[in-house]
Amino acid sequence: MKEYRLGGFIRDNMETILQAWEDFARTIEPPALTMDDTDLRDHARQMLLAFADDLETAQSEPERANKSKGLGQRGSDDTAAETHAEARLLSGYTVVQLVSEYRALRSSVLTLWALDTGGTRSAHMGDVTRFNEAVDQALAESVARYEFMVKQSQNMFLAILGHDLRNPLGTVVTGSSFLMQANDIPPKYVLVATRMFNSAKRMSKLINDLIDFTRTHLGPGIPIRVKQGSLVALCEEVVNELRTYHPEQLIELHVPPQLDAIFDEGRIAQVLSNLIGNAIQYGDADMPVTVRVASCDGDIVIAVNNRGAAIASDKLSSIFDPMVRIAASVNAGTDDYVERTSLGIGLFISREIIHAHGGTISLASTVADGTTFTLTMPRLPKGFNSGASASGATGSQAGEPHVPHPGRSRE
Repeated sequence: MKEYRLGGFIRDNMETILQAWEDFARTIEPPALTMDDTDLRDHARQMLLAFADDLETAQSEPERANKSKGLGQRGSDDTAAETHAEARLLSGYTVVQLVSEYRALRSSVLTLWALDTGGTRSAHMGDVTRFNEAVDQALAESVARYEFMVKQSQNMFLAILGHDLRNPLGTVVTGSSFLMQANDIPPKYVLVATRMFNSAKRMSKLINDLIDFTRTHLGPGIPIRVKQGSLVALCEEVVNELRTYHPEQLIELHVPPQLDAIFDEGRIAQVLSNLIGNAIQYGDADMPVTVRVASCDGDIVIAVNNRGAAIASDKLSSIFDPMVRIAASVNAGTDDYVERTSLGIGLFISREIIHAHGGTISLASTVADGTTFTLTMPRLPKGFNSGASASGATGSQAGEPHVPHPGRSRE
């Protein structure tokens, strides 16, 4: 008896399979019940034809293994599965509903084929495996495209939200600053204005972090504009600002007499503020936070240390991951912890800024030595053009910085 191949069965019974799948799709609420037959079948036919073509094409064992993992070869154009995922996302489907469609499609084909071949024809059972591999590949493509589009839309929303919040927040900052300088209003109003100003500045930092976070996920990354500057002066400025804001905390600064480099002053100040602020927040309040700056083999090395409880070894590898601390705050279940963790993306942004400078940032934490963040970056960025204008963008700033002898440290 001649074997009846699954690829041929799919082509011969396309409408029956589609109808069985459509009957299931209409049980998915709410989107499916509002869609017409054309929308419900939008790409199922193309996927079924792709499955049939795959079943009729010879494949090697490595190709079979890759396909079963969703890693099969594909062309440069979007597949029917990817296009299907986009359409379903726009129609309001959840990823669970999307996956259930593939489960229904698989069930429809195999159930109808089993009924058709029972007792009268010899089925090629190897086709079942091939078919499942093809469905797994399509499912992997759909879920990957769905997840990509969801992340892209979320990041775009965050970017727009952060941008649109800047103008009204700027008005609050300007207005409260004006009231703080007034001499003809009662002191209690000046105090309220001061609190408004401080709160608005904290909100501004959160918005800036949010915008930086979305930049790293939308493709271009965090922009930097480098020029020659004094790293010593920058560190002293940042530390003095934090000493003013945290008068109760002892912050020790150890720097050489002079250390010039090519870097983005605003961004490196942002990194230092994040790292030192983190050290103050999570360190022992009775022990100093120590900042050490040095030059080593053409690199700048800055270490920020605080004493206190050590970070668990299983948490070290994920400490720079975005949203890690805010996820922990949900598990903690206390308002105080949520307040302390904020968005939890400061360390992630700091790492991205250092990476943009061609450097690295690492973390070590022990009970004996405390917690130390160490950033290392080149004094002269890779690809730096010494003849370029100082007003250019990354890698195109003023010439070779003066490189003095490191000299002795000072506090």
